[in-house]
Amino acid sequence: MIRACIVTAAVFLAACAAPPVNTEAVSGVSQQDQIADGREIAENQCASCHAVGESGESPNPRAPKFRTVLSRYHAEVLQQELMEGIQVAHPMPDFQMNPVGVDALIAYLQSIQKSE
Repeated sequence: MIRACIVTAAVFLAACAAPPVNTEAVSGVSQQDQIADGREIAENQCASCHAVGESGESPNPRAPKFRTVLSRYHAEVLQQELMEGIQVAHPMPDFQMNPVGVDALIAYLQSIQKSE
């Protein structure tokens, strides 16, 4: 039952169509600086469960690889969920991200996306 809900939610989120998040226009920080900041956030906060780079497997097999996550979640939806406190079916640590951190992480995710 939970798996069916997750699949349904993923299909729904993938169907949402909107332009990519333009983080540079909002924050005034260069795209390269945001990507570097986002990579640092991913490595420090997320790498214990997720594959956060352009290759490799997630340490937790149930955790999606960051390089493919935007094929399942639209960037704007994920951005909003990170701001509000993402709710997923598997246990995740509690964390709070400020808007600048969320923008940086989204910019990094967009920079490493691959279809698998």
